[in-house]
Amino acid sequence: MSSQIAIPCSVIRGGTSKGLYFHADDLPTDTSLRDAVLLAAMGSPDEREIDGMGGGHPLTSKVAVVRPSKRPDADVDYLFLQVWPDRAEVSDNQNCGNLLAGVGPFALEEGMLEITQDVSDVRIWMQNTQSLAVAHVQTPEGRVRYDGEARIDGVPGTSAPIPIDFLDVAGSSCGALLPTGNAIDTVLETRVTCVDNGMPVVCLSAADFGLMGYETPAEIEANREVCARVEEIRRAVGALMNLGDVATKTVPKMSLLAPAQHGGSISTRTFIPTRVHEAIGVFGAVSVATACLIPGSVANEIAHLVPGDTETLVKVEHPTGYFDVAMEVDYEEAELHVRSSALLRTARLLMRGDVFIPSSVWTLS
Repeated sequence: MSSQIAIPCSVIRGGTSKGLYFHADDLPTDTSLRDAVLLAAMGSPDEREIDGMGGGHPLTSKVAVVRPSKRPDADVDYLFLQVWPDRAEVSDNQNCGNLLAGVGPFALEEGMLEITQDVSDVRIWMQNTQSLAVAHVQTPEGRVRYDGEARIDGVPGTSAPIPIDFLDVAGSSCGALLPTGNAIDTVLETRVTCVDNGMPVVCLSAADFGLMGYETPAEIEANREVCARVEEIRRAVGALMNLGDVATKTVPKMSLLAPAQHGGSISTRTFIPTRVHEAIGVFGAVSVATACLIPGSVANEIAHLVPGDTETLVKVEHPTGYFDVAMEVDYEEAELHVRSSALLRTARLLMRGDVFIPSSVWTLS
């Protein structure tokens, strides 16, 4: 008997993250056993993840589980799983818009749907948030194209563009775009805006923490007083956002905001939730962009965007560049209603083959 089990998978860079992509049918159906298999695949728990495929950072220790969808409005179902490098934990309580960028190419490469046009529109049901996205993947001559002229901050070089439309994601995790019902709340003597447009995010003014808002992620992480205060607020807002006890959860994300520094709409430094992101997550950027358009919010006060335009391009700056978020919104008596959100991502297939799991973790019958 072999001492290891081979499981087919692909390694794909999706947006500014990287992860393992699996067919759902190739993993155990039991959730506890599935998580044990994924921990072994990544080499966690170990901050280096030296004995697995993980990269020793939350952004490179991610998993996408994909299967053909039975829903009439979707082509595939996508479950995102965060594997933590520093502890034996696999989390499904958030979505990942970066790995989402690789789901369309993976589904097409694996024959989950047929390529019939030069651009394949892949309708993706995001299981984590029970919402729908449409990825537009270039497929000339019947093959997924990865090379192109699209550039996204945080990724070297250029690639084929993958525009993604997010449909009806407002309140997908918390039940409402503004989970507390307010544009502004005061939590532990700090003004916050709680928003959920695909990702629960708490918007805070960096100035309220004695920061400029342009510090590097490493500089903020080294400020233990700021980190402790941010985490204290995060745990306090969990119940207010209908998320319950968030002490062991990856949401909500905490985003420190400042006036734009490089011609964008607003500058961000985002906790994920204890490390500071080298960029910002896709859905995190969408939620911050949305907050910028909410009258009276912390983000709106800083960005100085004038609510009222139904189509707005919000440029969300982050430590390594910026996101362009195209918003279509309606206002009814100054209340914001999101019609759609869209942004541009890229992806690249890096490797395809088998990942090996010790048979002591999972023995196939």
